[in-house]
Amino acid sequence: MSVDPAAFKSWLDAYGRAWESRDPQAAAKLFAEDGTYQVTPFLEPMRGRQAILAYWSQVAQTEEDIRFGYEILAVTPEIGVAQWWASFVRTPPGLQTKLDGIFLISLDADCRCKSLREWWHKQQG
Repeated sequence: MSVDPAAFKSWLDAYGRAWESRDPQAAAKLFAEDGTYQVTPFLEPMRGRQAILAYWSQVAQTEEDIRFGYEILAVTPEIGVAQWWASFVRTPPGLQTKLDGIFLISLDADCRCKSLREWWHKQQG
């Protein structure tokens, strides 16, 4: 499938809602059954919706007061690129955390993510 700007925006909106509401099921449903999710370039990608669900289940337990935003930078037939930012309280120990990063995302014909690669930088204090 060709990545469509409206579908990419819709996917990012749903991703933000899932993260802010700490809903690992909603986050995992955004991915294809065989989708991959690489949270940093130094880690092997998670493979498959169940692995992604396990990851998001952990995230939901360790972050509170989450805010997410993004700006779409480019959309090609193969991939969408977005800058994203988030803030949350990491629990424990209650550290205020800010992230700023880049997503590279490819979607399938059902607008589920086939591949997500991200790079981000963290500020805590």
